[in-house]
Amino acid sequence: MKIISMSGSLRESVGKKDAKKLRYEGKVPCVLYGGEKQIQFAMDTTEFKDLIFSPEIAFVEINIDGTVYKATLQDVQYHVVTGNILHADFLKIHDEKPIMMSVPVKTTGTSAGVLKGGVLAIKLRNLKVKALPGHMPENIVLDITKLDIGNSIKVNQIETENYTLLDSPNAVAVTIRMTRAAAAAAAAEKKAGK
Repeated sequence: MKIISMSGSLRESVGKKDAKKLRYEGKVPCVLYGGEKQIQFAMDTTEFKDLIFSPEIAFVEINIDGTVYKATLQDVQYHVVTGNILHADFLKIHDEKPIMMSVPVKTTGTSAGVLKGGVLAIKLRNLKVKALPGHMPENIVLDITKLDIGNSIKVNQIETENYTLLDSPNAVAVTIRMTRAAAAAAAAEKKAGK
């Protein structure tokens, strides 16, 4: 698992006025919870670029005034108009406690259905995974080689090792859809065969 180093400083005062002042200075008010007590701190907006604007998931090592905490980003709030980060929540990681993360889905192989003119549709770009930090997968790879047009892979068909998927078992993760061109070709083939 990728680890991103970030640094912040403890907030002297907590409240709307302080948060507004921090944002004006280009900082993001943050909370680290999961320890004995919540830690209110602030980080420079630039600290988030490798964490948020990446398709990969990562653990974070946050240096807050000299103390380093291993954590995971749990929630980010954005401004509705500007898209700027307003607030971020981090969860402290304990090696013996399971955590939940949204893990990206990747596909491998060339589908038989795609070769026939179908289109791969990824219905779930991320899956909710519960695992101990040491067993958290960086991504979930689905082999689509055997999928024909109309076939799909559901959550309950995905093999898991040392982790649990929390999405609905019947939810479709990936499917091979028929295109209009493939449907027309199949209809023409059927007609010619009569």
